[in-house]
Amino acid sequence: MSDEPQADDYRPDPAILSLADWLGDPVEPADFPETRLRFRNGRAAADIGLADLDDAQWTAHFGRFEPLPDNLPQPLALKYHGHQFRVYNPDIGDGRGFLFAQMRSDDGRLLDLGTKGSGTTPYSRAGDGRLTLKGAVREILATEMLEALGVNTSKTFSVIETGEKLMRGDEPSPTRSAVMVRLSHSHVRIGTFQRLLAHEDAEHMAALVDYCLAHFPGPTPPEDAPGRDEPAVILMHQVVERMADLAASYMVAGFVHGVLNTDNMNVTGESFDYGPWRWLPEWDPGFTAAYFDHGGLYAFGRQPEALNWNCGQLAVALRLLADSPPLVAALERFGPLYMEAIARRWCWRLGLDPQGVERDAQMVSACEKAMKESGAQPDAFFFAHRGGRGAHSDLFEGYKPVPDALSHEYWDDDAPQSMLIEEVEAIWSAIDESDDWQPLMNKVAALRRMGKAHEPAPVAAGHSETSL
Repeated sequence: MSDEPQADDYRPDPAILSLADWLGDPVEPADFPETRLRFRNGRAAADIGLADLDDAQWTAHFGRFEPLPDNLPQPLALKYHGHQFRVYNPDIGDGRGFLFAQMRSDDGRLLDLGTKGSGTTPYSRAGDGRLTLKGAVREILATEMLEALGVNTSKTFSVIETGEKLMRGDEPSPTRSAVMVRLSHSHVRIGTFQRLLAHEDAEHMAALVDYCLAHFPGPTPPEDAPGRDEPAVILMHQVVERMADLAASYMVAGFVHGVLNTDNMNVTGESFDYGPWRWLPEWDPGFTAAYFDHGGLYAFGRQPEALNWNCGQLAVALRLLADSPPLVAALERFGPLYMEAIARRWCWRLGLDPQGVERDAQMVSACEKAMKESGAQPDAFFFAHRGGRGAHSDLFEGYKPVPDALSHEYWDDDAPQSMLIEEVEAIWSAIDESDDWQPLMNKVAALRRMGKAHEPAPVAAGHSETSL
């Protein structure tokens, strides 16, 4: 265990150890040929007391995975099942990642450091447990863009190039390798509960429910909700609220996750584990990110349906602890909560004061129609109409701009920040062809500037305690 001094506000709390005997398996990280630090998220590190690590210490912890002081003594590969494109798969789990550490932020929230590309585990199946460097760069871009647009997302904490050459069917190969660390509130998935249901393990499911309620607190269910005092029902309400807001945030951001399987659904409502994501080039509900999603199951416009369906699978799992009617009652809140979240977030991105869900929904529909008819790229549309200005200002009759809606200098730029695939490929090409990381660093800085211009997104009550 490292004895390097930490910042005063480093607060280790490996709470997962109370569940570790049945929730995961201790594993060893890969021994990489080299560890070249490529990206460290100083802003995120400051939140958890790790900003004072020098590069050698950082690489030792997040490339060689020497344990952090008073934290998990060994990485833990988590066990879970999941529906993958609606087909149940019991043969999954952390196949190229593990939970590395847990700590408290200054305001007391429990945070996880988890990995991607850190080596094989008992759940790797035929995989090599590795991550391409391009995949890591794409995750940096996705998380930074999503954070700037108010989406509840994991943070890309560290990327270290590892010196291996990987063969992949969807990238020119051999390609460069990396290990990534993400910061998030949890790695407890809907699929974690599905596994316990498959094993008819009510005792451990009850313990997992208690863990989630203790460490990811949210509001109590509505006063008239049946079974509102039962732990499983309380958790179901919280997850539904968070997932409805997450679905709305994807739509307002113009983001397509691509692989919304139940093993990719964090019960905190925090988006994570990004693969074939894309941003919309134009407003098209049928736009699909994953080349292997032949039926468009996770197309842009079907994402709310997908997250609602995934909540349904959690309800099925929680029947091990609670009767169906209270769980169904919680699930039925998804639609109204989603509509409230769309209205709230759409007005936020436009810098307008909401006028009520019904009126706001009409405005949203009118904006969607205008984007479809004009072919406007969504980021450009929101930027051009910030504060009710722009060619379609008639859509916002009666709306008032929020104070300082246009005060940040970002809103005077010639064009907004976006994340279309052509720019993503150009940023990667600079790294791949000439090892030029400056375009990536410039993009991260530009996205953070955009985030400051937007100010924090108004989130649902179920997110207020769990948004990083």
